[in-house]
Formats: sequence, C-alpha cells, structure tokens
Amino acid sequence: MSRRVRDEGLPFVRGAQLDHVAVAVRDAAVSAKLFRDVLGAEFLSFGDNEEQGFRFVQYRFPGGGKVELVTPIAEGFVSRFLDRRGEGVHHVTFKVTDLSSQVDRLRAGGVELIMVNLENPHWREAFIHPKNAHGVLVQVAESLHSDEEASEHFQRVFPEAARLGLA
Repeated sequence: MSRRVRDEGLPFVRGAQLDHVAVAVRDAAVSAKLFRDVLGAEFLSFGDNEEQGFRFVQYRFPGGGKVELVTPIAEGFVSRFLDRRGEGVHHVTFKVTDLSSQVDRLRAGGVELIMVNLENPHWREAFIHPKNAHGVLVQVAESLHSDEEASEHFQRVFPEAARLGLA
C-alpha cells in the first residue's frame, strides 16, 4: 500500500486478523467429517445460540485457521440462509481490538454496517452486508478471550459436543 493511501486514513479497519470462515450446513456432525477427519482440523468449541436459532461448532487447523460450522436448531437466519442458498460459506470473521473505534472509522469512511452490537463485554460485533462486500457477509468482531479460554468455557457450558459426534 502506498504511503499516500495510508495518509488518507486507510485502511479503515486496523490490525484485522482473519479469525474464521463460517459454513452453513444442515448437519454439523456429517459436515465435521470433512474438516476434522479428512482435512485434519481439531475440535475447538461448540455452543447453541437459542435466541437466534443456531448451533456453532469451531474446528482449528494445526497449520492455522479455523472453520465454524453453523446449523439451525430453530427458525432463524441460518435456516433462512439454507432455504434460500443451500449449504455454503455464510460469513467471514475478522478479529480486531477496540471495535468501537473501528466501527467509527468504518462509518466515517462511508461503510454501511448492520447488526452492530457493542454491548456484550465478551463478544462485540458488526457486519458489512453482502451487498456491500461482493456477496460475502463480513463480520468484524472483538473478543476479550483467547481461543483456549472460549473453548474451555463452551466445553463446560455445552458438554454434549462429544455425544453429538462433533468433538
């Protein structure tokens, strides 16, 4: 990137790291076989978001990177996505620090954000709508917890991952 572009305040998001790619699937246990058994990812975390009607399962690859499988457990955005588009990439998540200032810079730069939530002290997030991101839902998020801390928490709260064939 040229010095001139940096001097103009770009990039709007500073220090973003690709965290994971989320894939909407109908059956996470069946889909896990590809990422876990074929590609070698290791189970990281699992949880249900009953309010929004979906289950997530994260797998981390030994060489780096994560995949998150999202599957519906009730009517919600994942079930609607699957009905309209079928299985496939749902969103890409970039982790940042100080999401509040990142959101301010994005908005000042004219980037339209949706579903901005800065209230949760454990997971803050904002999204760039697919119509403004070449067909991909982009999540920019901040977490106070490492992958290991999140994994330990979710394994305590949702111990049934092994029983469901996800771990």
